[in-house]
Amino acid sequence: MAAMAAGDEHAASEVLRGLARHLNCLNEDNKATRKRALEQIKRETVDKGLSSSVLQEVFSALLKPLLKCLTDPMERCRETTIAVISEFIRCVPKPEESLPYLMPCLAQRLGEKEILEPAEELRLSAVEMLTLTVEVCGKHLAPYLNEMINILQRTIVDPFPDVKRESCKCTLKFAKCVPEHFHMQAESLVKPLMQTIAHQHSRVRVSVIEATGAVIQHGTGKNVDDVLSHLAQRLFDDSPQVRKAVTAVVGDWLLHMRDRYSYFHKLIPILLSSINDEIPEIRLLAADLWRQIGTQWEKENEDDIKDKMDFLLTPPPFYPPGVERPGLGCRELVMRNLGRLVPAITHDVTDWLVPTRVRTSQLLSVLLLHAEDHSTQHMQPLLATLYRACTDTERDVVSNCLAAAKLLGTFVPPAVFLKLLLDHVTTPYSSSHPWAPLMVLAAMLGGCSKPLLKPHLEQIANTLAQPDVCQEYQQVMYLEQLLACVDVLLCQCESDCGSVSLQLLQVLVTVQSLSTEANLSEKALQSVQCLCKVQGLDSVMEIYRQHMGQLLDWLSASVNTWSSYSPQRLQLHIIVIQSGPVIGEFVSQLMLLLRSCLQPDKDPEMRMSTFTMLAKLLLDAANTLDSQGHFSGESEKFLCDVLLPNLVWHAGRTAAAVRTSALSCLLALLHGGAITPGQLLCLEEKLSPHVLSALEEDSQMSRLLACRSVSTILRLIGTSLHPEALNKIYPELLKRLDDSSEEVRSVALQALGHWLSNLTKDYNPELWAPHLQLLFQQLLLHLDDPDASVQEQVLEILKKGSLVHPVLLKREVEAVRDKQRCPLYCDQLLQHISSLPTETTADCPE
Repeated sequence: MAAMAAGDEHAASEVLRGLARHLNCLNEDNKATRKRALEQIKRETVDKGLSSSVLQEVFSALLKPLLKCLTDPMERCRETTIAVISEFIRCVPKPEESLPYLMPCLAQRLGEKEILEPAEELRLSAVEMLTLTVEVCGKHLAPYLNEMINILQRTIVDPFPDVKRESCKCTLKFAKCVPEHFHMQAESLVKPLMQTIAHQHSRVRVSVIEATGAVIQHGTGKNVDDVLSHLAQRLFDDSPQVRKAVTAVVGDWLLHMRDRYSYFHKLIPILLSSINDEIPEIRLLAADLWRQIGTQWEKENEDDIKDKMDFLLTPPPFYPPGVERPGLGCRELVMRNLGRLVPAITHDVTDWLVPTRVRTSQLLSVLLLHAEDHSTQHMQPLLATLYRACTDTERDVVSNCLAAAKLLGTFVPPAVFLKLLLDHVTTPYSSSHPWAPLMVLAAMLGGCSKPLLKPHLEQIANTLAQPDVCQEYQQVMYLEQLLACVDVLLCQCESDCGSVSLQLLQVLVTVQSLSTEANLSEKALQSVQCLCKVQGLDSVMEIYRQHMGQLLDWLSASVNTWSSYSPQRLQLHIIVIQSGPVIGEFVSQLMLLLRSCLQPDKDPEMRMSTFTMLAKLLLDAANTLDSQGHFSGESEKFLCDVLLPNLVWHAGRTAAAVRTSALSCLLALLHGGAITPGQLLCLEEKLSPHVLSALEEDSQMSRLLACRSVSTILRLIGTSLHPEALNKIYPELLKRLDDSSEEVRSVALQALGHWLSNLTKDYNPELWAPHLQLLFQQLLLHLDDPDASVQEQVLEILKKGSLVHPVLLKREVEAVRDKQRCPLYCDQLLQHISSLPTETTADCPE
């Protein structure tokens, strides 16, 4: 060995003797000379394959001259120097012997406030040399902690991205080499790392995250808070590799950091957020780390959770299907930290950045799945958080929070969550978003099981049917959520809903009545059909038959307070229209209600809309109000007590509009056959004055409806009317022949035609000749009307008149012809009269 050592020593001396001149040349002013000298030194030493012991001797002798060359003005010289020193460090058996000279030199070169090395590629080589030194010298670097930290503080924020990456790599290795010393200075690397963590190059960000992991792991633990927000931000990084690095680092801390128990509540959310990452690899990594953490915690706290390990291994009943239950350790970790996690979730779910809100809402579901029934004690803040999240403009946030609410419904006893939720439904948190509690209620009911829900069905249905709840708001969103609550009850409880069928029907009727969207009304009607189906009823009419009496009582309770804004009038509309023939079974009850709400002192708009609704029903009376033949018994009262008081003239446009709607209802009553001719005849004296006065209304529609009503009355009972009653009608109709509306004129002429057709033998033409003369004269005036169709109509009516008093008509026609008016029509009429059977004319003496 001694001989070998002596031989190596001799060989080293020979090498150094050969290098003497080159070493001297390193001090020359000529840069080419210095460059050649360095290259020659490299060739004669590290490139020559000398033994390690010889290299050690040579390195010791060359180190100082070479270190001086690190400041050489020529870039190529510095480059060669770094390469030579790096090779020596890699190959010598005791590289640590160089540290007393190498470290101060590198610290001066790289660790000052201003980095002296201008070339970025050489800075990279120098830092790579430092990393190599860390790798080969290990614990021997402990005395040079200050120099290392100074260098890394500067190089981590170096402008050259590759230097940043290499510095992070060096930091990682150095922290692991001298952990017992590193912690004293680790804190000073946190700031430069956080300055670099958002660098534009994803590979730099990955390196910084990995280095941060080591710095915190081997530090004092005081700086976790300084880096957490930065790491959490990287969960939204576009690069999957960056997100993966965060996941790995945080998972490693949770497994190995000395003071990890103090930081569980801060680290768990970051790791669990990755369980929902879009990249499967990251999700699997996070899930695997989380399992390890839970298992490790179980082992460390075995005594503490012994009872739970024995008895709580089976999942709770009604566990969400298809979901793997987290391990006991994982569940315990979340349960024990939930009180600290919920406020953070509440804060972040309203963050101004959409990705933060989405990630937070995903995390909430993960936490609730772990917390199971433990979340019961946090219901108040959790509900407040869910209400806020449900109003988010981002659809993903809303759907994630509804998934979380569904989990709450699964794990929290309904008695607990309903006590809070139903109060919030009755008095919403926010006036601008009153539907939020309903939305959360629907989701939680969706998570609750049928057996647990059944005892609370009545309480829920009664709350939903409260006027304050189902009639207070008309926003589409509110009504949609109200409908969602009913639908989820029908879905979850099916046939059990029979016990609350009335309340659910009341809600569904209200949704339809308040909805301004056809789509929503259609959905509500489908829900009514579903309510029938779960009870085994054949049709919607069946459910109305089951509840009609109660529904009408429900409406009657408030009828005295109805106005145009009352939802009850709209509810009535839905009930009577949808129930079809069934309403005919409850006519007397309905009439009591209508008499109350259609009194002349009640809100005019409300009366108008009710009359319009009634008109639709009366036009099809046989299939609605009179389906059972019961309406005829009520029709006289209806006409006298409801319609006629609303036809009385009052000043003002609104009063006129009410009269118009009442006239439309009267016409529907006459047309629909819901009143018999006999009943109509009894009421004619009361009815005619109102209808005839309506012929003078300012409203064209009112005059038209009145004309049609007169025409229909004449058609139904004209032949039974007393001549005096008939003689009161025609003058009013004649006035309408000069109406501004062509349609009114046409209907008035039709009515006059009916009038003449209805004259029976009781009407003595001779006795009432003056009336007939006036009628004929007025009609003949219109034979030269500018409108040809009017002329034709008048001609046909006069032909009917010729059957009543041909002689009188002939005389009036001749008088008109003598004045040379309408000669063509007058000739036609005279010809028609002359063609009549002689007995007709004989009956009418001149």
